[in-house]
Amino acid sequence: MNFNNSKFRRITALFLLFITICAATFTITSCSSGETVGKSPVEKVDDLANAKIGVQLGTTGDIYVSDEYPDAEIQQFNKGADAIQSLKQGKVDCVVIDKLPAEAFIALNKDLSILDEEFTNEDYAIAVAKENDELLDKINAALDELEANGIMQKIIDNYIGDNKGSYKYETPEGTDKSNGVLVMATNAAFEPYEYVEGGKIVGIDADMALAISDILGMELEIEDMEFDSIITAVSSGKADMGMAGLTVTEDRLKSINFTDSYTTSTQVIVVRNGKSDDLSIFSLERYENNFIKDSRWKYIAEGLLTTLEISFFAVVIGVGLGFIFAIIRATSDKTGKLKLLNLLVKIYVTIIRGTPVMIQLLIIYYVIFATSNINKVFVAVLAFGLNSAAYMTEIVRSGIMSIDNGQFEAGRSLGFNYVQTMRHFILPQALKNVLPAIGNELIVLIKETSISGYIGIMDMTRGADYIRSRTYDAFPPLIAVALVYLLIVMILTALVGKLEKKLKTDGK
Repeated sequence: MNFNNSKFRRITALFLLFITICAATFTITSCSSGETVGKSPVEKVDDLANAKIGVQLGTTGDIYVSDEYPDAEIQQFNKGADAIQSLKQGKVDCVVIDKLPAEAFIALNKDLSILDEEFTNEDYAIAVAKENDELLDKINAALDELEANGIMQKIIDNYIGDNKGSYKYETPEGTDKSNGVLVMATNAAFEPYEYVEGGKIVGIDADMALAISDILGMELEIEDMEFDSIITAVSSGKADMGMAGLTVTEDRLKSINFTDSYTTSTQVIVVRNGKSDDLSIFSLERYENNFIKDSRWKYIAEGLLTTLEISFFAVVIGVGLGFIFAIIRATSDKTGKLKLLNLLVKIYVTIIRGTPVMIQLLIIYYVIFATSNINKVFVAVLAFGLNSAAYMTEIVRSGIMSIDNGQFEAGRSLGFNYVQTMRHFILPQALKNVLPAIGNELIVLIKETSISGYIGIMDMTRGADYIRSRTYDAFPPLIAVALVYLLIVMILTALVGKLEKKLKTDGK
């Protein structure tokens, strides 16, 4: 059998796709077939001491549980929806979370309940950078005004209680907005405080921030990011204020200031009640809720465009710099020249390959461009491009070094100089040798862009996060994103295969 036959390769690719879909279906069915994993062993607050507790990373629930129950098994999740999904699967015994998001969770999950006994009460406030006392005073004055004229309570009542939907705050006509832009950092996965609906970030905090910006005469710009990045964004100057159900704690006060409280909340304990959630993989209602309702499929579609944009330009940077740096390194190895440049490239490659790409992304955004209001997509392109360039450097260098020195000598004997010999003789042969490795690096690069959401970029993964923050159903959007990535990788693999075949044919 000819394993290089294009027909065989297409059949193999389709078979692998079929296996992947079957595996995904089996996973979803086994986890969501309506069967229950049993009632939680937690029935009161005192039971937390010996329980497996799920919390959202960086929240006050996380802080309180860690302080009160240091011997308990605590599992931290980036999102409350992830913690709830883990609870449904029996991986944790309970979840400690804010009461209002908890009520939204159990409204869509019949197998979950909230314990009658509350865990703790807390006040929510707005985070402002320590050195920005002027803005702190202005926001406090605006909160006093909103409380005095009743707008604050109307905003809260619009999302909570019997008067839900009775009031929608809008900027008054003729409001002066000439005092600049007020940037708010948030995590739009915390209904009813902030969540995505109709392609916009809405909720108590979003409306409150708009009302504050109107009083200050400023345009409001909302930056969505991971919850544990909000305080960092505010303290570094990337955002003017942070609103995401933030509670004042001693640890947070070390790096940030807080305004007066604008609302109170309660931390509660969510448990499994032993009932079935009646959730089936074959339910059309489930997929309609995840993709059709409110056109939620657009989040993934828009995220796909951003992912492709970041990937394309990052590939250009990675391949371009990779070839340049590889030539510098190979030239130094073969001729002894360019020693200083070779040393600098070696240091660069060592640092980049020795640190995680997510850390590099955060450093570039929050440290290198800390005081600059730079485009986030540009930051992602730069981070992923520079990371890929380091790996591409060593891939191409290995290809160059694999070419026999006789090829150099032959080129020089024909009257070509070093650059011409490298261009016409060495690089074409090296490219053929390392093309599969280059294709693999491009595939890795595309998949790595899935962490772009850490700096608030709307990529495919974050699009899926938006969907599950509204539906509290993780599987359909995540499987959809996984299959889209798989399709992209398969297309790229096919293109690299065709290019590899063409180069081999041209070389005969």
